[in-house]
Amino acid sequence: MAILRPFKAIRPVPQKADKVGALPYDVMSSDEAREMVKGNPYSFLHVDKAEIDLPEGTYIYDEKVYKKASENLKKLISDGILTQDSKPTLYIYRQIMNGRAQTGLVGCTAVDDYIDNIIKKHEFTRADKEADRIRHVDICNANTGPIFLTHRENKTVSEITENWKKNNAPVYDFVSSDGVSQTVWVIDDDSTVDALIREYANIPYLYIADGHHRCASAVKVGESRRAGGEYDCNAEFNFFLSVIFPCNELKIMDYNRVIADLNNLTSEEFISKIGEKFDVLKIGKEPFSPKERHTFGMYLDGEWYRLTAKGRFISKDDPVESLDVSILQNNLISPVLGISDPRTDKRIDFVGGIRGLSELEKRVNDGMRVAFSMYPTSISELMNVADAGKVMPPKSTWFEPKLLSGLFIHSLSD
Repeated sequence: MAILRPFKAIRPVPQKADKVGALPYDVMSSDEAREMVKGNPYSFLHVDKAEIDLPEGTYIYDEKVYKKASENLKKLISDGILTQDSKPTLYIYRQIMNGRAQTGLVGCTAVDDYIDNIIKKHEFTRADKEADRIRHVDICNANTGPIFLTHRENKTVSEITENWKKNNAPVYDFVSSDGVSQTVWVIDDDSTVDALIREYANIPYLYIADGHHRCASAVKVGESRRAGGEYDCNAEFNFFLSVIFPCNELKIMDYNRVIADLNNLTSEEFISKIGEKFDVLKIGKEPFSPKERHTFGMYLDGEWYRLTAKGRFISKDDPVESLDVSILQNNLISPVLGISDPRTDKRIDFVGGIRGLSELEKRVNDGMRVAFSMYPTSISELMNVADAGKVMPPKSTWFEPKLLSGLFIHSLSD
């Protein structure tokens, strides 16, 4: 059963929370981050992407970057921008985007739950990205970015959090630069904290929604600090910072594909080959966003098409092969376009649904050859894949809104 542990968060003083909170490090380039922090010395990007405070061209994995991150974190604390709570507790974090709210609990989850697969995964991780966050966590001696977890709905947890929100004032309440309402409550009542901990002990599994690299890195830092003999099982390095949402409140957006060329095919030859496994219907100039599973939009030569997978090419049993991202990859992108490994092939790129279909049109009009719009993967599909012990194809899910970094920091030493 899942372990939920209170902690003494290092977090912004209320009047600086809107300045400190920042989008996660991995959704922007270094140049974009430099622009975003102009005029704001408190942005947590100075910690999560510390290369922005070093000369342009600094290698982002240089040891200087991690040391600068630690230095910047310590300065935010010494300057009184960040302070640490006096006792371990839990926090409620609500986000509202385009009128849709999602409310999660902020606490620590267990390294051992990840190792024992109580915290379930659905993606592979890359060694270079893991190594980056391992060094960042280790040198900063803190989890600076939360892991985005989910679980099947638990009505008792939802009732406790809703009652707390109704009867207590938030400590933060602001709209971030991306237009998302960010509200935080501190649960400073021990009996309420204890009730939530007990209830999480009844939840059999947690699922990583987003943050596989951050999670794997936090676990490896914990394992490395255990090495060499006996260790205190209650030490903070055995736990990592998480925000946990009930699955019914989350929304996955489409994660679309753009391809650089047609693998030496003409447009007519390409459409003919697609027709072997998909029904193809020309839509025209109007962008096509799929409204049901197993349908896809395609933008080619200034025109949109609807592709519908033919039934005999749709897996009915395998939770991975039945995903739309798998159907498109296995029946079109690999055999027709010759892209067998979308993780490494430079001919394919991925566009989060938050950018809209106009971004697909722009990419193709600017030189890419063809784009595909996807129907979003569902939360239940994600959980089914994780429950089966399998992994999804790359770039299967895009969650919005993104969790801000800097509102909660978990120190690895008390």
